[in-house]
Amino acid sequence: MKKRILLPTDFSKNAWNAILYAAELYKNVKCDFYLLNAFTEKAYDIDGLMIPKSGDKDYDLAEAYSKKELVKILKRLELHEVNPSHTYFTLSIFGTPLDVIKKAIELKDIDLVVIGTKGATDDANIYYGSNAIDVMEESRNCPVLAVPSGYSYKEPKEIVFPTSFKTHYKRRELNYLYEISKLTNAKIRILHINKEEHLSTLQNQNKDLLEECLDGVDYSFHWLDNVGVNTGLQNFVQSRDSDMVVFINKKHSFIKTIFSSPMVNDLGYNSKVPVLVLHDLRN
Repeated sequence: MKKRILLPTDFSKNAWNAILYAAELYKNVKCDFYLLNAFTEKAYDIDGLMIPKSGDKDYDLAEAYSKKELVKILKRLELHEVNPSHTYFTLSIFGTPLDVIKKAIELKDIDLVVIGTKGATDDANIYYGSNAIDVMEESRNCPVLAVPSGYSYKEPKEIVFPTSFKTHYKRRELNYLYEISKLTNAKIRILHINKEEHLSTLQNQNKDLLEECLDGVDYSFHWLDNVGVNTGLQNFVQSRDSDMVVFINKKHSFIKTIFSSPMVNDLGYNSKVPVLVLHDLRN
């Protein structure tokens, strides 16, 4: 069965960069890629009562532009295609980026969303744009892989998975962590930053369960003491030159708390490596 991957684009260089990253990461996998553009009329008020529709002049112009630019991307991909079993489709859907992405996930039964961390507004002082944060937080029935601005693909060799061991794991929640490790032979570094002297009985049980979930891939446990979570994670990733960070989004607003300014400025790692957000499927 082909993997179905959604590639949202606002036609920026950052979105293009994420598209190339996805194609390279899954170069040895049969995939259907869906290039998605969310278009709106420039004068459209999302809180207004009048919803534009096909046949309206401004709507039709915006839709035509969207479709034209998507075709341009298809032509560019012909020069970069790394796998003849990759198939690309285009989707132009009216609405805000988050609403459109959530709609496309359901419409096309998407397995994974790959986005750029920033869009057309490439502000050097902003590591993660609001649209990227919203998608990472709110697309809770689908994992999201966020690719940093300007990040050139290199095959992941080490993936960092921070955990407190305070919640139990499900195999299906960790499926993409496991899959990417198998695809790239990347080693998984499970990072626990101690706030306590010893793990509780529950934490040890969850640790054992995590080992069962990761059986078959190369992983190791790592412990840091006497350091804050944010600083510890940043230093661990940077000192080891790790290639990806994976989070499980266990509760609402977790991602927004981590990636919104000003805290994001304390987490320099996430501006340098891709971040995969998995979701607690019980929420």
